[in-house]
Amino acid sequence: MRPLPQDPEKILIRSTNWIGDAVMTTPAVRTIREHFPDSEISLLVLPWVSDVFRHSPRVDRLISYDRQGRHQGVGGTVRLGRELGRERFDCAILLQNAFEAAFLARVARIPVRAGYTTDGRSLLLSHRVRKRPDIHTRHQVFYYQEMVAGLGMSPGANALELFIPAEISRQAREKLEQLSGGVFADRPLVGLNPGAAYGPAKRWPAEKYAALAARIVTELDGQVVVFGTAADNEAARQIQQAVDHPERVIDVTAKTDLIEAMAMIELCQAFVTNDSGLMHVAAALKVPLVAIFGSTDHIATGPFSQRSSVIRRPLACSPCKQPVCPEQHLQCLRLIGVDEVFAATATFLP
Repeated sequence: MRPLPQDPEKILIRSTNWIGDAVMTTPAVRTIREHFPDSEISLLVLPWVSDVFRHSPRVDRLISYDRQGRHQGVGGTVRLGRELGRERFDCAILLQNAFEAAFLARVARIPVRAGYTTDGRSLLLSHRVRKRPDIHTRHQVFYYQEMVAGLGMSPGANALELFIPAEISRQAREKLEQLSGGVFADRPLVGLNPGAAYGPAKRWPAEKYAALAARIVTELDGQVVVFGTAADNEAARQIQQAVDHPERVIDVTAKTDLIEAMAMIELCQAFVTNDSGLMHVAAALKVPLVAIFGSTDHIATGPFSQRSSVIRRPLACSPCKQPVCPEQHLQCLRLIGVDEVFAATATFLP
């Protein structure tokens, strides 16, 4: 394979599409920056992923892929490709594996288009990296690092990283105090994340999160903050109703943007979560976390953290990697008890 240019003036990185995947690419993005310290690096991102990189010193600017607006559909994709073409990038490094990423780079007439030969896009790439057959037996962090290594870069540390300005951290604490009705106190703060975008086969039942919250408040004299989207409003309501001191449950579902949620997670002494984007955020922020796994692969997409506990029930059918339980029993999650999750959470608290 031809080597990448030594000193490209302008590099475009195509980010992955989901928050968790984006967090897992941060070591690879750092590797690219270390290999090209003097290049201008732009990152093409979907809007909901932007905050993962908004304050990162590894990239110079973000370019928004407005896939639900002006870049919608095939015509919108071609429009975006032409917009990127006017930027005159020297090199595109495609962390996203889809055909679309290579198609965009080709429409933009970027001379160097580098990435994995996945999704039938080999002919669109100028610099091709083949996946190792055993790559899926390792964590996904290595999947991205091995891709950039295949392009001639020397991967450095594999640690995840996120950057949150001090002012945003201060505002996040103030918002928690406001949402708590002024009772936010110096008690152990445990984040709960009962949702997951992929589907119900990743979600520990809301009633179990509610029972867990009740024990955190009663037995550990703690307080709880519930994270999520509008889809998790009902779970947050169940959690609040289950606690003897409902004022100690702070519901931030659908009340934050991503950077605010990240700053609030950083304030937690522990974080209990399904396999989700916010799980990877907590891992990157080095917040102790308990990760509950059902249908997904805890080896490839588990928390990349030394301060984590993974709880799962291995069954003959797991991990099925399906969004909805094919057996219709969801036993991989229902068999996980509150006692076990509570004990794991308590080990992280003073």
